Amino acid sequence: MRIGIPRESRPGETLVAATAKTAAQLVALGYDVVVEQGAGTAADQPDSAYLDAGIDIGTATDVWTSDVVVKVNAPTDAEIGLLRRGATVIALLAPARSPELVERLSAAGVTALSMDAVPRISRAQSMDVLSSMANVAGYRAVIEAAHEFGRLFTGQVTAAGKVPPARVFVVGAGVAGLAAIGAAGSLGAIVRAFDVRPEVAEQVESMGAQFVTVDMEQEVSSDGYAKEMTAEQEAATAAMYDEEARAADIVITTALIPGRPAPLLVTAETVAAMQPGSVVVDMAAANGGNVAATVTDQRVVTANGVTVLGYTDLAGRLAAQTSQLYGTNIVNLLKLITPEKDGALTLDMDDVIQRGITVSRSVEGGGATAEIMWPPPPVQVSAAPTGETTQVMPVEKVPPTPPDPRRRLYAAGLAVVLFLALATLAPASFLPSLTVFVLAVVIGFYVIGNVHHALHTPLMSVTNAISGIIVVGAILQAPIDNLAVQIIAGVAILLASINVFGGFLVTRRMLNMFQKG
Repeated sequence: MRIGIPRESRPGETLVAATAKTAAQLVALGYDVVVEQGAGTAADQPDSAYLDAGIDIGTATDVWTSDVVVKVNAPTDAEIGLLRRGATVIALLAPARSPELVERLSAAGVTALSMDAVPRISRAQSMDVLSSMANVAGYRAVIEAAHEFGRLFTGQVTAAGKVPPARVFVVGAGVAGLAAIGAAGSLGAIVRAFDVRPEVAEQVESMGAQFVTVDMEQEVSSDGYAKEMTAEQEAATAAMYDEEARAADIVITTALIPGRPAPLLVTAETVAAMQPGSVVVDMAAANGGNVAATVTDQRVVTANGVTVLGYTDLAGRLAAQTSQLYGTNIVNLLKLITPEKDGALTLDMDDVIQRGITVSRSVEGGGATAEIMWPPPPVQVSAAPTGETTQVMPVEKVPPTPPDPRRRLYAAGLAVVLFLALATLAPASFLPSLTVFVLAVVIGFYVIGNVHHALHTPLMSVTNAISGIIVVGAILQAPIDNLAVQIIAGVAILLASINVFGGFLVTRRMLNMFQKG
């Protein structure tokens, strides 16, 4: 079978469905691949790159008459007319929002697979185009915001004064939101985030951001997506959105509901109360937007100086990498539906992934119309542990008997007696040495124990120096004509040497991680 990769007809589109690298992987699956001339130019994939990879360059007719047509955006009416009956088209079809497109694909008699309908299950992660593109878009949203913000993200203390860090508020902690949190945090901003799914709080906090909580009942997601909020939940979160947006320098919204318009979260009144110079990036602009001032694909500056970005091509602004990720998702899908690697596409409707992305399916023999397969049966994907719960009867607990407070007094008295006896029998140099040892233990415990985790690497150099002092001291004690002292000195030399040499080896390995090649 032949796979055709057409040039995207959407105005301003920079992506291509297959790079030279991923097209070569399709050939390895047994397919013949033809790419339309100039299809990958905007994604840094010139025709010469495809030719060097052994991929054919053809005309639009060559591509659209192929057995399988793979593209990024949904085909137009004119492009659907170029498809031959019985062919397969793979693209971002958005069937839930485009029922008329589903009808046209069915009338054309083609099998249509929607890459944005991949179910969110573990086995399908390698084909999840929405996650791939959302990851890039979330990163790019922060870059666009930083460009418009025009100020430092990280805080600094200089001779000319103190510069506070930027405050970033991210709405939605899906793939795009987490990517935005990571990018903003790496630039030094103070990041706060909110999501109606309580199970993502741990992910947010693991990336160094603070998860904003709201006093309301939140349900664990059953399919990995956020659900439409109730009136009570909307009322509970509205005040929080207003407060957080007013205090933030940058607001990034990513909230979407599958098959529904984007919910309005940031009102015009909230935008009007934000500080001049603040930036809002509405990543839900393609579905109507989360912000009242959003205009799709436009940059809007409000009367109070707030910049609102409604760009829908954030992933396309990093075209080379996004095309590579999209192409890899396509390769992983075709590996699934080409089990024999013989270049023959075989759909298995018993597979939840293949059934979930199938929008229409051509009838046997290439009939006049294709069977409409949308919507697919629901796939239950719970973020919470499932299974039957066992009711445990409460057991009456007997309160433990409190310890006798006199035991501590007895133990302290015994320790004092033993210490006095040891001090009386020990040499005169024992007490000064013991005093130094005790003080060293106490100081070392509080100094080392209270060091932040981020400083453990430089702390290793300090411990090496301390261990070196221990080695020198033990060497000086070793010649003393006392077997016990010699044994203790030998053990000290051995353990401190292990600490010194081991510390240097670990440091060397860590430094190698930051060296190219």
